[in-house]
Amino acid sequence: MKSSVETLSPTRVKLSVEVAFEELSPYIADAYKALASQINVPGFRKGKVPAAMVEQRVGRPAILDEAINAALPEFYGQAAREHTLLVIGRPVVDIKEFKDNEKLDFTIEVSVRPEVTLPDFSKITITVDNAEVTDADLDEQIDELRARFGTLHTVERATKTGDFVTVDLTARIDGEEVDGGKANDISYEVGSDRMIAGLDEALVGMSAGDTKTFTSQLVGQKDGESGDVEIRLKVVKERELPPVDDAFAKLASEFDTVAELKADFTERLTRLKKLEQGAQARDLLVEKLLADLTIEVPDDLVLEEVNNHLEGEGRMDDAVHRAEVDKETRDGIKSEFLLDSIVKAEDVQITEVELTDYLVRMSQRYGMGPEQFAQELQKAGQITQVIAEVTRAKALASVLGRISVVDKNGTKIELEDLRTPQAAAVEAAAE
Repeated sequence: MKSSVETLSPTRVKLSVEVAFEELSPYIADAYKALASQINVPGFRKGKVPAAMVEQRVGRPAILDEAINAALPEFYGQAAREHTLLVIGRPVVDIKEFKDNEKLDFTIEVSVRPEVTLPDFSKITITVDNAEVTDADLDEQIDELRARFGTLHTVERATKTGDFVTVDLTARIDGEEVDGGKANDISYEVGSDRMIAGLDEALVGMSAGDTKTFTSQLVGQKDGESGDVEIRLKVVKERELPPVDDAFAKLASEFDTVAELKADFTERLTRLKKLEQGAQARDLLVEKLLADLTIEVPDDLVLEEVNNHLEGEGRMDDAVHRAEVDKETRDGIKSEFLLDSIVKAEDVQITEVELTDYLVRMSQRYGMGPEQFAQELQKAGQITQVIAEVTRAKALASVLGRISVVDKNGTKIELEDLRTPQAAAVEAAAE
């Protein structure tokens, strides 16, 4: 087999392949066998029909078509490997010339991953937020702890943000109650924005015994259909928070004083903010690389993914949404190309331990055992995707160790956690 490659664009190539007839011989033999098993000839068992009789029955062209269809993927793959092409998407095959007992010439146009020229990472500086714990940060932690030890008291007044209410809700469309759209005695914190869009705004100002109707997009309805939601407010409760004193510190923690409690919060928050600096540096580095580097994306690959997405939503003709999905798809593919280029440049491989650590972390998030989680991934065909995510995270951690990271005060930040490839792979991929 002889092959050559022509670059049509940064993401498109044409392979020209010439195959000598003797290289097709095994495929032609297999074609005879395959067709012999499909025809019935009196006096011969199925699959044992002589080649000459098979040819007489189906014709030489049918046999050659069968052989060529089987051979094309093999020769295409061989040519792609010969020219070290990272092909993506569906190839377009064009048979230019075929002469029986002589040769087969064909071309294939296919999209490829573009070459990404990576920068010298040692010359890159990323600026992240300061890891400073403010009084507001401490107050937020203290208030969250106070809320856990707060007590609720029924009040006879209009509802305000932060109150706890008991309500009955009924959803209707065009006056008809929605199937499953009624719920009674629901406890809800006003302002938490954890239920129906518009509920918080509607509740503010209502008093026990009041009824109000507002319009909202209903979850589970086709095309996000909106409907009327009726609220019947039954009870309003106010949360009383304990005072911040040493007695509260003893009640809510292992410390004897508020000063000790705040010192512990300061230490914990400082560690957390330093970890956040690492995550921020990682995200900002990717953002900078995507902005600075020219990374071409195959239009046919984007179009196929966008169409599949819109078809699944039933919104093929929504031009505005199509533009949004197109941008998201292009950005996602660019990011994959970038990270895979780093993987290649850094020659990164992940270990079984790193993959196991990732699976353990993710299984905990989903409340599943690691083995069950791995089985679910296997069923969904996502193991390859998981391996790619962990590998990309490890590669990114590798280059993060070579860039300069400073905070907004100009202080150099040492990202030791992200310089540990295993920890980086697991932490970043699990986010």
